[in-house]
Amino acid sequence: MQELSEMIAKIRQEIKSGVEQLGDSRAVYEFKKTFLDSKAGKISQLMKEMKNIPAEGRADFGKAVNELKVWANSCFDEIDTRMKEKEAKLRYESEKIDITMPAQKRITGKLHPVTQVRNQLIDIFASMGFEVFEGSEIETDFYNFTALNTPQDHPARDMQDTFYLSPEFLLRTQTSAGQIHVMEKKQPPIKILSPGKVFRSDDDATHSPMFTQMEGLVVDKGISLSDLKGMLEVLVQRIFGEGTTTRLRPSYFPFTEPSVEVDVSCFECKGKGCKLCKGTGWIEVLGAGVVNKKVLENCNIDSEVYRGFAFGIGIERLAMLKYGMNNIKLLYESDLRVLEQIDD
Repeated sequence: MQELSEMIAKIRQEIKSGVEQLGDSRAVYEFKKTFLDSKAGKISQLMKEMKNIPAEGRADFGKAVNELKVWANSCFDEIDTRMKEKEAKLRYESEKIDITMPAQKRITGKLHPVTQVRNQLIDIFASMGFEVFEGSEIETDFYNFTALNTPQDHPARDMQDTFYLSPEFLLRTQTSAGQIHVMEKKQPPIKILSPGKVFRSDDDATHSPMFTQMEGLVVDKGISLSDLKGMLEVLVQRIFGEGTTTRLRPSYFPFTEPSVEVDVSCFECKGKGCKLCKGTGWIEVLGAGVVNKKVLENCNIDSEVYRGFAFGIGIERLAMLKYGMNNIKLLYESDLRVLEQIDD
């Protein structure tokens, strides 16, 4: 009995000394389990000694163990409460916000300039009834050249340095191939846009081996060059501002006849002459023309009944003009100092 009393006193002292070393509520929980776990706790183990106590001393021993258990629970509850209050205060200190401090600057992401111009063009042409056709970046020689009135020995092929994947397949040099796919599957009236990446072996300040082009095609009865001119007037005023006008200059493309280069009046100097327009008052922006009858006939469209016009826009060129860039590589170097200045 004397030995068991000493064990009770020892456990009480062990708890008193131990709680002073505890640093957080988790440690309190683990330490409490050491003594009060229903199976392995040291106080619970004392009750198993009841069988070794003489009958006349069991009541006193049981009472002493119960008092120890009540005291231990109270002691642990008290230290646990203190620890949780301390932790809550530390958490509050770490999470509190000083409303007198300046707010952190958060940079909002933006669409790439080429994507912004592409979306603008699609919105403009969609408002005029155009549908979007997404073609394939890998094309056959037939769709990229032959069906567009550019046979193997045609000198126009020399105008485009082509990336061939095989004698038959190539990386498309123009989104014009999309108009052939559409005209093969659909009879007029046709009004489509075909935006996408195109590839040419060309690399300098204003050209890139990969760039973005948007082909437009309209085929219907009674289409003329004046319809193209009227549509382009709407386009350039929406892109470059009211008062911008266009002019057409004779040019050559194998898939259009007549073919034209399209200039816009300089939106910087309003046609007076400046560095941007090289003193001419005009800036070249795209190529266009009336669809060649041979192209219509290659797609089984009656060229005596239907006529059409087509145009090809270099989206990077429009972006460079619109945002005042002098080097196409600025669009692809991911320089945030450049990109964050552009947001329509």
